Amino acid sequence: MKNNIIKAILMGGLIIGATSCNDFLDQTSPSEHDRTDVFDSPYYTGLALNKVYGQLTEDAAYAQVMAFTVTANSDCELIDGIDASSSVQTSSERGVMNYNAVAGGWSKIADAWDKMYSIIENCNNIVYGVDHGKYAEGKGSDYTNMQRYKAEALVIRSMCYYDLVKNFGDVPFKTDRTNPTLDNAFIGKTDRDDILESLITDLQTAAEILPWAGTDGYTTEHVTKGYAHALCAQIAMQRAGWAIREKAKDGYETASENSDPTYPTQRPSETDRTKFYKIALSNLNAVINSGVHKLNPSFANEWYLVNQRQLDTQYQENLFEIPMGLNKSGERGYTVGVRVAANTNKYGPKGNSSGKIKTTAPLFWSFDKKDTRRDITCVPYTIANNSGLTQEKFDSNKPFELYIGKWDVRKMTEEWRNAACASTEKVPTGINEIKMRYSQVLLNYAECLNELHGPDDATDGAGLTARQALAEVHNRAFDDNAKSAAQEYINSLPSDKEGFFKAIVDENAWEFTGEGVRKFDLERWNLLSAKIDEFKAKYEAELVEYPDKLYYKEIKDKDGNISIDMSSVCWYAVPTSTSGYKSTAWWGAANENKKKDNLEKKLPYISAGLNTTVKNRYLLPIATSTIADSRNMLHNSYGF
Repeated sequence: MKNNIIKAILMGGLIIGATSCNDFLDQTSPSEHDRTDVFDSPYYTGLALNKVYGQLTEDAAYAQVMAFTVTANSDCELIDGIDASSSVQTSSERGVMNYNAVAGGWSKIADAWDKMYSIIENCNNIVYGVDHGKYAEGKGSDYTNMQRYKAEALVIRSMCYYDLVKNFGDVPFKTDRTNPTLDNAFIGKTDRDDILESLITDLQTAAEILPWAGTDGYTTEHVTKGYAHALCAQIAMQRAGWAIREKAKDGYETASENSDPTYPTQRPSETDRTKFYKIALSNLNAVINSGVHKLNPSFANEWYLVNQRQLDTQYQENLFEIPMGLNKSGERGYTVGVRVAANTNKYGPKGNSSGKIKTTAPLFWSFDKKDTRRDITCVPYTIANNSGLTQEKFDSNKPFELYIGKWDVRKMTEEWRNAACASTEKVPTGINEIKMRYSQVLLNYAECLNELHGPDDATDGAGLTARQALAEVHNRAFDDNAKSAAQEYINSLPSDKEGFFKAIVDENAWEFTGEGVRKFDLERWNLLSAKIDEFKAKYEAELVEYPDKLYYKEIKDKDGNISIDMSSVCWYAVPTSTSGYKSTAWWGAANENKKKDNLEKKLPYISAGLNTTVKNRYLLPIATSTIADSRNMLHNSYGF
């Protein structure tokens, strides 16, 4: 198993130099130290942990690849390979995330694998060092701090292994440090069920040790007790869910749909599923009962703060944010976010946006008209150049190319704008990568409680029924004058388990599109293929309902920049009088050439590889170079 761990070990000793991000990562240290010296010192152990946080901010980890690239495609998140020429490109994410990956194709697969195992190795060093150093047992503030360092390493290691399992399936699982002789460096795969169960144990241990966010100097830019509980719950739910397998497992249930005869999609027995849902619910109860994390009453303000790179210390809705650094790391707002198409005086010569991750017209159309999440999530326009000034322009008939507006240059700080305008290169936004929001805790809680007791029984719950937990997320998205209508929707939801589960699936899409949540939940529900098919069918069926022209008004500021008056946009009907309105060709069926282009040249190629070679093959292959360097310990499955 070749990775950066081995390269570091061969260079001699534990390398501690850190990548600086936010203030808590800023440090100076010797470049190398003997491992024993490091983990007998709280100061140097803290620096070693800072290095781990720094590694999380690299492109191959959570600044890019593991943050959002590998989280496409789903029914409402697309990489921009949406035609025959790009969707099959196996050397880029455009083809890979349309499920057309090959083992020797996209180089970032190997980069991500190496980086994740490098982070894991550094966590292993911390855990081993604390367990075998002079602070393994004892009392006092130094002992407490050292145990917390170990607990943070356990949580980060669990997070990385969990993301490896979600993307690769069975993977090598190693929790001890690598010996200088490398005699324990090359290992084969471990069954993912064993991995997930071990992670659950580690997270339960860590949750007992770590403080809550907002206490003892811990912010949500550190892993804390709340994130340890929430991640433990998520992993337990994953363990209870469906997964494509390298071979059939005895005592497991095989899916009747989207299951390959050689590589079946299976889930545990009902008894085991109940056990893991109870573990998940217990951890979710702990987070909810603590009162430490809450929903920000304003969905818009939640995302404004994210774009401002400002931690929400009042509600702490985001349980854990990986801390990025302006002009150092982070591509939220660049690769995923509102598109800035060209050089402008306001946002710099680079334009500083690619908007490679998209969403779709069927998602837009699925929102309630009064749901404020719609216009924050779905952005069907571009910020263009107008003689150096900016002009917001609708993107005409592009129903599969809506940008995701949760990350928005217009909401970023003046500091970011100054950096963007001063550079001819891409400027990392420094926006933190959010690994868990409280709304996810509530929807996971609703799912667990519904699975165990149905939507309206709070038995074993944190004082909320599943319906009430779902209502907190749904109703938050509506302004005060529309909350009664939102609650009517909640009241109308079915009272049976299966019917209510469908509402949870819908809410998941409205709440999390673009955040790296949807695809993996659909996988464990065995709904990925069905939901992609449903999205395509909905587009074809809804064509007759989409307006052929979109009417809107513009606003010009004192400098001459032009924006769309969003309150004027006639999304659902032509205005009584079109005087004073501008218009653009829209998503309707009137333009036969565009309709044919979408239906024949784009729609069939979106996620087309999911069931082509092996049914339900959503996993990535292990890179050819990784296998070649594994000393015959690794191999690919699933037809790769």
